[in-house]
Amino acid sequence: MIVRTLAAPAALCLFAGTAPLTLAADKPTDPRIAYTAGVVDIGAARLALKKSKNKQVRDFAGDMVRDHGAVNRQALDLARKLKATPQVNDTSRALAKEGKDERAKLAKLKGAAFDKAYVDNEVAYHKQVNGALQTVLIPSAGNAELKDLLETGLKIFQGHQQHAEHVASMLK
Repeated sequence: MIVRTLAAPAALCLFAGTAPLTLAADKPTDPRIAYTAGVVDIGAARLALKKSKNKQVRDFAGDMVRDHGAVNRQALDLARKLKATPQVNDTSRALAKEGKDERAKLAKLKGAAFDKAYVDNEVAYHKQVNGALQTVLIPSAGNAELKDLLETGLKIFQGHQQHAEHVASMLK
Protein backbone atom coordinates (compact mmCIF):
# COMPACT_ATOMS: atom_id res chain seq x y z
CA MET A 1 0.00 0.00 0.00
CA ILE A 2 1.16 3.54 -0.68
CA VAL A 3 -0.66 5.18 2.21
CA ARG A 4 1.12 5.05 5.56
CA THR A 5 -0.59 5.22 8.91
CA LEU A 6 -1.03 8.05 11.37
CA ALA A 7 -0.74 5.44 14.09
CA ALA A 8 2.72 4.80 15.38
CA PRO A 9 5.22 2.01 14.98
CA ALA A 10 5.72 -0.72 17.54
CA ALA A 11 6.97 1.66 20.21
CA LEU A 12 3.71 3.59 20.20
CA CYS A 13 1.11 2.75 22.75
CA LEU A 14 -2.29 4.17 22.13
CA PHE A 15 -3.18 5.05 25.68
CA ALA A 16 -1.27 6.05 28.76
CA GLY A 17 -0.63 3.10 30.98
CA THR A 18 -0.93 0.43 28.32
CA ALA A 19 1.83 -1.78 27.06
CA PRO A 20 3.40 -0.77 23.75
CA LEU A 21 1.27 -1.80 20.83
CA THR A 22 2.85 -4.47 18.70
CA LEU A 23 2.09 -3.94 15.06
CA ALA A 24 1.38 -6.76 12.68
CA ALA A 25 4.38 -8.43 11.06
CA ASP A 26 3.94 -6.34 7.92
CA LYS A 27 4.83 -2.66 7.95
CA PRO A 28 2.10 -0.32 9.24
CA THR A 29 1.25 1.12 5.85
CA ASP A 30 -2.45 0.38 5.60
CA PRO A 31 -4.76 3.41 5.78
CA ARG A 32 -7.16 1.39 7.95
CA ILE A 33 -4.72 1.82 10.85
CA ALA A 34 -4.76 5.61 10.54
CA TYR A 35 -8.50 5.64 10.22
CA THR A 36 -8.91 3.36 13.25
CA ALA A 37 -6.59 5.52 15.37
CA GLY A 38 -8.74 8.55 14.52
CA VAL A 39 -11.95 6.69 15.24
CA VAL A 40 -10.59 5.63 18.64
CA ASP A 41 -9.79 9.22 19.57
CA ILE A 42 -13.19 10.38 18.33
CA GLY A 43 -14.86 7.68 20.45
CA ALA A 44 -13.07 8.86 23.58
CA ALA A 45 -13.97 12.46 22.77
CA ARG A 46 -17.64 11.61 22.30
CA LEU A 47 -17.61 9.90 25.69
CA ALA A 48 -16.11 13.08 27.17
CA LEU A 49 -18.86 15.14 25.57
CA LYS A 50 -21.46 12.91 27.24
CA LYS A 51 -19.84 12.66 30.67
CA SER A 52 -17.98 15.88 31.34
CA LYS A 53 -19.51 19.04 32.72
CA ASN A 54 -16.20 20.92 32.48
CA LYS A 55 -16.33 23.50 29.67
CA GLN A 56 -12.60 23.21 28.88
CA VAL A 57 -12.77 19.42 28.64
CA ARG A 58 -15.90 19.61 26.50
CA ASP A 59 -14.35 22.21 24.19
CA PHE A 60 -11.24 20.06 23.81
CA ALA A 61 -13.32 16.94 23.11
CA GLY A 62 -15.31 18.85 20.48
CA ASP A 63 -12.06 19.82 18.79
CA MET A 64 -10.99 16.15 18.75
CA VAL A 65 -14.23 15.06 17.06
CA ARG A 66 -13.99 17.83 14.47
CA ASP A 67 -10.27 17.62 13.70
CA HIS A 68 -9.77 13.85 13.77
CA GLY A 69 -12.92 13.45 11.70
CA ALA A 70 -11.56 15.88 9.10
CA VAL A 71 -8.17 14.14 8.95
CA ASN A 72 -9.90 10.76 8.64
CA ARG A 73 -12.00 12.03 5.75
CA GLN A 74 -8.87 13.39 4.02
CA ALA A 75 -6.99 10.12 4.57
CA LEU A 76 -9.85 8.09 3.12
CA ASP A 77 -10.19 10.47 0.18
CA LEU A 78 -6.48 10.11 -0.55
CA ALA A 79 -6.67 6.33 -0.23
CA ARG A 80 -9.52 6.28 -2.75
CA LYS A 81 -7.64 8.60 -5.10
CA LEU A 82 -4.56 6.34 -4.93
CA LYS A 83 -6.76 3.26 -5.27
CA ALA A 84 -5.40 1.93 -1.97
CA THR A 85 -8.00 -0.24 -0.27
CA PRO A 86 -7.82 -0.15 3.52
CA GLN A 87 -7.76 -3.65 4.98
CA VAL A 88 -8.79 -4.68 8.47
CA ASN A 89 -5.63 -6.16 9.95
CA ASP A 90 -4.13 -7.23 13.27
CA THR A 91 -2.91 -3.71 14.02
CA SER A 92 -6.23 -2.00 13.31
CA ARG A 93 -8.01 -4.67 15.38
CA ALA A 94 -5.56 -4.09 18.27
CA LEU A 95 -6.08 -0.31 18.06
CA ALA A 96 -9.85 -0.75 18.13
CA LYS A 97 -9.65 -3.12 21.11
CA GLU A 98 -7.36 -0.76 23.05
CA GLY A 99 -9.76 2.08 22.36
CA LYS A 100 -12.75 0.06 23.51
CA ASP A 101 -10.91 -1.01 26.67
CA GLU A 102 -9.86 2.56 27.48
CA ARG A 103 -13.38 3.89 26.92
CA ALA A 104 -14.68 1.19 29.28
CA LYS A 105 -12.22 2.35 31.97
CA LEU A 106 -13.18 5.98 31.41
CA ALA A 107 -16.90 5.17 31.44
CA LYS A 108 -16.59 3.99 35.06
CA LEU A 109 -15.27 7.37 36.18
CA LYS A 110 -17.26 10.48 37.02
CA GLY A 111 -16.72 14.18 37.46
CA ALA A 112 -13.21 15.46 38.04
CA ALA A 113 -11.75 11.92 38.04
CA PHE A 114 -13.13 11.34 34.55
CA ASP A 115 -11.94 14.72 33.29
CA LYS A 116 -8.41 14.16 34.56
CA ALA A 117 -8.14 10.59 33.23
CA TYR A 118 -9.50 11.60 29.82
CA VAL A 119 -7.22 14.62 29.41
CA ASP A 120 -4.12 12.84 30.76
CA ASN A 121 -4.77 10.07 28.25
CA GLU A 122 -5.08 12.60 25.44
CA VAL A 123 -1.75 14.20 26.37
CA ALA A 124 0.01 10.83 26.27
CA TYR A 125 -1.74 9.76 23.06
CA HIS A 126 -0.81 12.92 21.18
CA LYS A 127 2.80 12.83 22.38
CA GLN A 128 3.14 9.31 21.01
CA VAL A 129 1.41 9.97 17.71
CA ASN A 130 3.36 13.20 17.15
CA GLY A 131 6.65 11.45 17.85
CA ALA A 132 5.81 8.67 15.43
CA LEU A 133 4.78 11.15 12.75
CA GLN A 134 8.02 13.12 13.12
CA THR A 135 10.46 10.24 13.35
CA VAL A 136 8.95 7.46 11.24
CA LEU A 137 5.88 8.20 9.21
CA ILE A 138 6.67 11.54 7.57
CA PRO A 139 10.28 10.63 6.73
CA SER A 140 9.17 7.32 5.19
CA ALA A 141 6.23 8.69 3.18
CA GLY A 142 7.00 8.07 -0.48
CA ASN A 143 4.02 9.94 -1.91
CA ALA A 144 4.03 13.76 -1.91
CA GLU A 145 0.28 14.03 -1.20
CA LEU A 146 0.58 11.60 1.66
CA LYS A 147 3.56 13.47 3.08
CA ASP A 148 1.58 16.74 2.90
CA LEU A 149 -1.37 15.13 4.69
CA LEU A 150 0.90 13.72 7.42
CA GLU A 151 2.64 17.08 7.88
CA THR A 152 -0.71 18.85 8.12
CA GLY A 153 -1.89 16.21 10.59
CA LEU A 154 1.26 16.71 12.66
CA LYS A 155 0.63 20.45 12.93
CA ILE A 156 -2.96 19.84 14.01
CA PHE A 157 -1.99 17.12 16.49
CA GLN A 158 0.82 19.24 17.98
CA GLY A 159 -1.85 21.84 18.66
CA HIS A 160 -3.99 19.12 20.26
CA GLN A 161 -1.10 18.12 22.50
CA GLN A 162 -0.55 21.72 23.63
CA HIS A 163 -4.28 22.17 24.20
CA ALA A 164 -4.50 18.92 26.19
CA GLU A 165 -1.46 19.91 28.28
CA HIS A 166 -3.07 23.28 29.01
CA VAL A 167 -6.37 21.70 30.04
CA ALA A 168 -4.51 19.11 32.15
CA SER A 169 -2.64 21.86 34.00
CA MET A 170 -5.94 23.51 34.87
CA LEU A 171 -7.43 20.27 36.21
CA LYS A 172 -4.73 19.67 38.82
